[in-house]
Amino acid sequence: MDVKELDYVLVSLGLLVFGVYHIWLVIFIKRHPRHTVIGLNAESRCQWVFSLMEDPLKNGVLIVQTLRNNMMASTLLATTAITLSSIIGVFVSNTSTVTNASSKLVFGNKSEIISAVKYFALILCFLVAFLCNVQSIRYYTHVSFLATLPTSRCKREAMEYAARSLNRGSFFWSLGLRAFYLSFPLYLWIFGPIPMFGCCCLISFVLYFLDTTNDFTRQLHCESMKDRDYNCVESATAI
Repeated sequence: MDVKELDYVLVSLGLLVFGVYHIWLVIFIKRHPRHTVIGLNAESRCQWVFSLMEDPLKNGVLIVQTLRNNMMASTLLATTAITLSSIIGVFVSNTSTVTNASSKLVFGNKSEIISAVKYFALILCFLVAFLCNVQSIRYYTHVSFLATLPTSRCKREAMEYAARSLNRGSFFWSLGLRAFYLSFPLYLWIFGPIPMFGCCCLISFVLYFLDTTNDFTRQLHCESMKDRDYNCVESATAI
């Protein structure tokens, strides 16, 4: 196989591995939410909202402080993403630096078109992470108003809507974090398709253990949760 063809083969295979894993993860969350960390966390957030909204006047400060911490985390990731995309854009504008780096370090296709695609994909990945975290902040801000309304006390519809909005904000935060994960293999693609493919396989393997739960975790979660029908979990995971 020609060296220039490695990019087309290995990069496509690496993205396929990463994409297939996340397609499997979405299907697994739909069918067995408690077997995934995302599903368990969604149920825990619903429990948290239902518990605190039973007395929003008493628990209002705790609600706002918790949501503020989540907004700070999303703000940090959004700032990091837009800063990195700007730095990469400035770096790409220096054509001589990119050309010298590619000629010395890259094992694969060294054409200008492929180099441009590499940096464009990396910038696009960070922009997606930025937009997802901005959406996450939007939902968290909205929940801070919904969860502290005195008129929403003990109203199941209002509680479910607030919990559903909170879960959507958390899912957007997770999507932004996944975009950061994808940025690692895209960055290694600058040095060739082989490290990019290896990084995709390694990240997918590691994420499997981070995204799934064991029997002990599920049992501990079930013992700490009240027996309630959380429609907000099913609605939020449908995003």
